[in-house]
Amino acid sequence: MILRCENLTTGYGEETVQSSLFLQAAKGEMICMLGKNGCGKSTLLRTIAGLQPALQGEIRVNDKELSAMSLQEKAKVLSLVLTERLSVEQTRIRDVVAMGRYPYSSFLGGLTRKDEEEIETALKQVNLQDKKDRYFNNLSDGEKQRVLIAKALAQQTPLILLDEPTAHLDLPNRIKTLLLLKELAHQTGKCVIISTHELDLAIQMADTLWLMSEQGVSVGTPQMLIENGAFQAAFADESFRFETRDGRLNIKIGDS
Repeated sequence: MILRCENLTTGYGEETVQSSLFLQAAKGEMICMLGKNGCGKSTLLRTIAGLQPALQGEIRVNDKELSAMSLQEKAKVLSLVLTERLSVEQTRIRDVVAMGRYPYSSFLGGLTRKDEEEIETALKQVNLQDKKDRYFNNLSDGEKQRVLIAKALAQQTPLILLDEPTAHLDLPNRIKTLLLLKELAHQTGKCVIISTHELDLAIQMADTLWLMSEQGVSVGTPQMLIENGAFQAAFADESFRFETRDGRLNIKIGDS
């Protein structure tokens, strides 16, 4: 397993959000974290990324405890793409992607031939190799998201974490982004974990779901969690239900 969370409790200060979590993630797997607002998706993602401490338990990446790693060691095992928009005026795409190579840079900060090769490979993986000299701020939102994914790929980590990667995108680009992430996970063997509100898309595309609620985290394939009622329980509402046959969201309209 690339990632193991054992007896993990997340939260802020004395406020517990989730407790006693046992989670794991494997090579080549795309995991989507789903749940209502306030259930702790972003808190869990930030805790796994090492941006905030766990209140209890441990997180192991490649069988090494995260809390025992230096910042440079962490940057070589996990990369993070956050929701916040990146503002880099007059910076070319290639230079943004090159930022992903910082864990491997020398004291002088120069790029080696290996760095250049990883940057080119990452650009090709997101199909931006022909636009690498364009400026980041002149791109569409969909292209910007692909640049940030390329930056994470150039970092060459076994684990990639993304917080709401489709938040600023229209429907076609939301679909394309999640398809790209699944394809990259399967082709490169990296583990991709996504916090998202894209319920319908996650049901169709995720290999595994972490379905979060106040009672904890249910883990399984989309079909499994629909059939056992976990989805309906996590998003309990009289106005809709999930069809156990195909996971389709059935919305109650009027007296129907």
